[in-house]
Amino acid sequence: MSDFEKAAKDAVDAAANSEQLALIAAVLQAQKLTQQPPVPAPAAPSSGGVAKWIGIGVGGSIFLITVALSAIAVAISVTGLTICVLVLRSVWQDIKPK
Repeated sequence: MSDFEKAAKDAVDAAANSEQLALIAAVLQAQKLTQQPPVPAPAAPSSGGVAKWIGIGVGGSIFLITVALSAIAVAISVTGLTICVLVLRSVWQDIKPK
């Protein structure tokens, strides 16, 4: 084999290797692109401000009604206890020896 034939064969092999290297580089680039995690979309600001305030208003109203009913129950209890004490004091005054 002459030097010219050897050089020609080496040139053909080099060209084939370049095509293979280009193909390998393309495959690696494609794999790299498919393995990247997707970029998450920015979170949208929370809507529903009106619903939040309606919920707070309803919850606050229920809480205040509960407090008012509890205060009424305490007032009724204190009034009943006072009446019982006055009646018992009157009975005690009547049966106490003089």
